[in-house]
Amino acid sequence: MPHDVDLIILLAVGFGIALIFGYLAARLRLPPLIGYLIAGIIISPNTPGIVADIHLANQLAELGVMFLMFGVGMHFSLNDLLQVRRIALPGAVLQIAVATLLGIGVSMLWGWEFGSALVFGLSLSCASTVVLLKALGDRGLLDSVNGKIAVGWLLVEDLVMVLVLVLLPATAVLLGGKALTDTGDSNIWLTLGLTLLKVAGFIAFMLIIGKRLVPLIMQFVARLGSRELFTLTVVAAAVSIAYGSYAVFGVSMALGAFFAGMVVKESDFSHRAEEETLPLREIFSILFFVSVGMLFDPQILVEQPLHILAVVAIIMIGKTLAAMALVLFFRYPINTALTVGASLAQIGEFSFILATLGVSLNLLSLEGQNLILAGALISITLNSFVFSAIEPVQRWIRERSHLARLLERSGDPLAMLPDEVSQDYLRDQVVIVGHGEVGRRITENLMAQDIKVVIAEENREIVEKLRGKGIAAVSGVATEPSVLIQAHIMHARLLVISPMDILDIHRIVDIAKQLNPQIQVLVCAENKEEAEVIRQDNIGEVFYAKEEMARNMSGHILDQIALAHNHNGNSH
Repeated sequence: MPHDVDLIILLAVGFGIALIFGYLAARLRLPPLIGYLIAGIIISPNTPGIVADIHLANQLAELGVMFLMFGVGMHFSLNDLLQVRRIALPGAVLQIAVATLLGIGVSMLWGWEFGSALVFGLSLSCASTVVLLKALGDRGLLDSVNGKIAVGWLLVEDLVMVLVLVLLPATAVLLGGKALTDTGDSNIWLTLGLTLLKVAGFIAFMLIIGKRLVPLIMQFVARLGSRELFTLTVVAAAVSIAYGSYAVFGVSMALGAFFAGMVVKESDFSHRAEEETLPLREIFSILFFVSVGMLFDPQILVEQPLHILAVVAIIMIGKTLAAMALVLFFRYPINTALTVGASLAQIGEFSFILATLGVSLNLLSLEGQNLILAGALISITLNSFVFSAIEPVQRWIRERSHLARLLERSGDPLAMLPDEVSQDYLRDQVVIVGHGEVGRRITENLMAQDIKVVIAEENREIVEKLRGKGIAAVSGVATEPSVLIQAHIMHARLLVISPMDILDIHRIVDIAKQLNPQIQVLVCAENKEEAEVIRQDNIGEVFYAKEEMARNMSGHILDQIALAHNHNGNSH
């Protein structure tokens, strides 16, 4: 067979087998990327049967990495991170440190060198963005406080890993590996200093020039009205910036692609850019996972089962317990600790990228890479079961009240209203559950009319900000009776519930009615269907956005028509 069809064979066989196993994984309610990894294993040189060109696969994997990092950059939201920075920043950094130390400790017991142990530990410390977003999305948790903390935590992990990818080649010689390029300079500190200087130069260039230039080009092309030219512009920006960062500044293409995603996000056309490049990004990410599977040698499952058990234990027990302990230390509820712990109980794309880089720098052996890949396959497969265990574990802890008290919020000042809130204020007040977009606007409008308000909110940082403004607020999950008791629901006039899960709404209303049978309840529903269900259950007045918008607009139109009639009548 002629050599020039190797790429076609790789794509045809790779995509075909990835489709079959991706479909099977989805049917088993597992992330499809498990299927893509298995497809790679099947066509790898390490298994009998069809063998695809691994060198071509590695080049396509480079493109896959670029598009994955471009996607991470496009999803990177500084606002999301700032909302949960007090828990996500220290929490993620400490959890990475704990998981890395566990990895280093175990691998050095196996007799590995420190450089290999460090890359191995770092690879086990970072969770998969793809798996996390899918797990939270499937459970409707993405917009919840717990979901935002988990995503913010992962954003910090991603940033740390981007920094590691930049610094590792510069420090490879110091750690006992080899440099990717021969700089002719043996001074490691000078090399490291130059690398950091180049990275700083690239970041400055992207923030000063790229941030303005790329959105300007996108706007110029969008005016032409050509869809394919717009898609080409976004793809060209991703690939050109990634390559330019490497060719001009000498930094990794991964960092370039990450910043390309960030500057595209700054454009007014970011949603369109994300939508139109999504198929291409997904295709290359599938190729990336297939090529990662091609590197895996299944023989390691038979040869070193105890090593694999240790790796899985670090990922699913060590890392999870560390994250949960840190969340509880920051005085968040058990439910938040369990959700964040479950979210991080797996490893994924950054682990693969880091392992591949470690092998190319002679820092990580192929055995180490195989252990990381085995750990990823097993942890991603089991992750959905870990999420399913959240509710039973929470119930078990709550049934043992001494354990719940020990773990959760003992003596938390934010769980109680401050002493300066007078007893007079806590009569005939409005209790608002949740301080998102809806809750915030309602609070502002009521306070402008001098109506007394007490807010119950899960996010501790929001509670701290509200208290800083002198607003009565209590931290906690309103499905817990103690939170509504602290908000003095017994003497409240009204209970306003922001959009949330319908089961949680029922629990909150049940608790409120037990404590105050006369309380009036107002519920903000997410959509028409939810509004209908709540109305049928007859638990209170229900409002939802589109209905209220139509009502307000109709009222405005009728006012305008009445004004016009009056004006015409007066002119006659």
